[in-house]
Amino acid sequence: MKKKAHELTIAYITKNLGIILGIVLVWRGVWYLLDELDKILFDGGHLVSAILGIVVGILVLYLPDKDLKEIEKL
Repeated sequence: MKKKAHELTIAYITKNLGIILGIVLVWRGVWYLLDELDKILFDGGHLVSAILGIVVGILVLYLPDKDLKEIEKL
């Protein structure tokens, strides 16, 4: 009998929950680090850091493929 591609086993669920937890913790750390940089560099001025964040984010999405097709999915 063939095994299902995504059979719900304890190992499968545990592995995926671990991946999700890791991603969330990395994002949480980045978020707090950027908040601290905002306080240090811009005296808590969220408008400047928000605009810079948008520009940097668009550049990160644009530069590898020279397009913004990732945004079309939104």
